[in-house]
Amino acid sequence: MGKCSVAVVILNYNGVEHLQRFLPGVVRHTDAEVVVADNGSTDGSVEWLTAALPQLRVIRMDKNYGFAEGYNVALRQVEADIYVLLNSDVETPAGWLQPLLEYMQAHQECVACQPKILSYRDKSLFEYAGAAGGYIDSFGYPFCRGRLLSMMEKDNGQYDSVAEVFWATGACLMIRSSAYWGAGGLDGRFFAHQEEIDLCWRLKARGGSVVCVPQSAVYHVGAGTLSYESPRKTYLNFRNNALLLYKNEARRYGWVCTVRLFLDWTAALHMVLQGKPRNATQVFKAQMDFFKMKGQFRHDREENLRLTSVKNPVGVLNHLLLISVYLKGIKRYSGLGWK
Repeated sequence: MGKCSVAVVILNYNGVEHLQRFLPGVVRHTDAEVVVADNGSTDGSVEWLTAALPQLRVIRMDKNYGFAEGYNVALRQVEADIYVLLNSDVETPAGWLQPLLEYMQAHQECVACQPKILSYRDKSLFEYAGAAGGYIDSFGYPFCRGRLLSMMEKDNGQYDSVAEVFWATGACLMIRSSAYWGAGGLDGRFFAHQEEIDLCWRLKARGGSVVCVPQSAVYHVGAGTLSYESPRKTYLNFRNNALLLYKNEARRYGWVCTVRLFLDWTAALHMVLQGKPRNATQVFKAQMDFFKMKGQFRHDREENLRLTSVKNPVGVLNHLLLISVYLKGIKRYSGLGWK
């Protein structure tokens, strides 16, 4: 088997502090091309890169395209068999890349994979954005091995086996370039949040395998651009979740949409009771904007359903995750009864 060309592409937007902290280690510990794609930063990121790491390739974009379209614009300028989309706030230890690449080379059916994602702040804990591989329930709620809703588990090696997952995190996503562009890339209309779930759903529905390879582990700060409490993050998560369901859910979309409307209203009420009225307002704004935007995605939905060859992909929990967590008291992924 011939050697694959690999490019690690870091998308940056006003993240000079993350670049200063983590990029030298990425360059030192990565046996592949490292590229920084700058999304129109105004904080001196490009100037620092030019001075501190002049050997590094920097793709300069004219504005902030967001995470999704920013990567599309950048990756069109990168020639490689395999891309690695890597957040700027990720610490990569020595040897992090090799297990991912070896798995991809040995398993041609695998189109995308991720390492184990641990918390930079507490390296004994899984990190929210991906943990040991992502899944989704039948009503669109994402979760992970090592993370149910906002509850993170300690990493005691309990998820150290390679596993087929439903989605791999955009914080550190290795993907074949042919699969990336064959599925249309990330959906730029999402701007940021859940765009990697949407992409992986397309990959899985079209017969691709997506896995977590926990023999590789990286450490993610998380919430590098928007804090977890940000109303803007609330808006993007709720709007984009509705969009990815509309684009990809085939079997029971009408029922799923109805249930999610009720559950989202309940979530908004809970936010009000928590003293977060601005977040609650963003839930309703997200719903209104989804219905305004829905027509833009009709063709995408028709195409995705037409190209679907796997109607029941691995990684979909066949019931509502909220019941398991809030009524049954399950706090760990292993409590769901999956392997």
